[in-house]
Amino acid sequence: MANFIFGVFLILVLSYLSNRVTGKAPVKEIHADVDGKLKQLNKPAVKTIQSDDGDIIDCVDIYRQPAFDHPALRNHVIQMKPNFNFKEMEFNSKNGSSKLTVFQTWQKSGSCPKGTVPIRRIRREDLLRAQSVQQFGRKPQEVVLKSNTTIGRFPSINSNALALPAIVNRSAAILATVGANYTGAKADINVWNPNVESEDFTTAQVWLKAGPNDNFESIESGWTVNPQLYGDKKTRLFAHWTKDSYKTTGCFDLQCSGFIQTSSKIALGAAISPISMELGQQYYITIGIYMDENTNNWWLIFGNGITIGYWPASTLNVLKNSATMVEWGGQVYSPNVRKSPHTKTAMGSGKFASSLKGNACYMENIGIVDFSTQLQYPPAVTTLAEENYCYTALNHQDGSESSPTFYFGGPGQNYNCP
Repeated sequence: MANFIFGVFLILVLSYLSNRVTGKAPVKEIHADVDGKLKQLNKPAVKTIQSDDGDIIDCVDIYRQPAFDHPALRNHVIQMKPNFNFKEMEFNSKNGSSKLTVFQTWQKSGSCPKGTVPIRRIRREDLLRAQSVQQFGRKPQEVVLKSNTTIGRFPSINSNALALPAIVNRSAAILATVGANYTGAKADINVWNPNVESEDFTTAQVWLKAGPNDNFESIESGWTVNPQLYGDKKTRLFAHWTKDSYKTTGCFDLQCSGFIQTSSKIALGAAISPISMELGQQYYITIGIYMDENTNNWWLIFGNGITIGYWPASTLNVLKNSATMVEWGGQVYSPNVRKSPHTKTAMGSGKFASSLKGNACYMENIGIVDFSTQLQYPPAVTTLAEENYCYTALNHQDGSESSPTFYFGGPGQNYNCP
């Protein structure tokens, strides 16, 4: 009996020491953190919709959404619509006349009533997949290879030299412009469902940025395949923000306080379909991000003028004035970029940019808005592919197009990218 009691005591001691050494929290503590986070994120629903794809969409009172947990927004009065004219944000362009738009899968199962916003419900297993409850919903912090190492220098953009740091855990293929004060950007983004390994994610998106490389602010949106965050490999609409280069602030969608949703029609983080097919029909989403110059709030516009919501100026620093850099393109986050064996996670369609339409992922009707308030193709742009043997970038214009089409993507690991 004494030996049995001693054995149990020894197991408990070793378990305690193991937790201290590995830094792992006790199981009870983890579950308490998860329960608290679920309560914080999943607000009481006026109506619940079970989507065919397995998602649960909660229709939440617009004033009870997660944004109002932010200290700066406790007494915020929602701006229901922007103070700009959508017609001023449209191109008279021949580009993309035959493309078809997509819808969100959950919309086939119901709709949210007026005065509510659709929010994808977070489940216990979503939080348990995260590195930690605190890290849930964030992009990984970008790890710089060396402080003096750069992956690109662009002296030709508006006569502004720009050096970008080499990021250990990210590989991007982008079109970029700098050198002005930007108050908006848009693109029609071709929609695909590329291969993604379980620890990785891939995006096709628009970024607006301001601030230094090591502490920039960014607001961004597009589509992503992110199995660790969402629990599957579906293509999903997303939004993201950060105030400190993804170090401690920001998140995807409504998974923290910072983005105020106004639309009852679109759910951030929800799956989109149909998906483009190789040498077949091509589908796209239109993403626009524009500053309301009366309030300095940044509005996210989806499709043909659907206002999803906005990033409030009161939660931003340098971006509350304007962006100083705009990027369009794709990225792959993985612990296995810039090394061999390289990740097999694809970007875009999984085909290189030179494959062009019907094969490669592309963006059309790319535009910026500056203080002239006119939507226009950027006066000066450049392309950059950080791992040119794994993912590529190409800005191409043929005779039938009124502005260039930007192609990007690749398969990741291949013969030239082992």
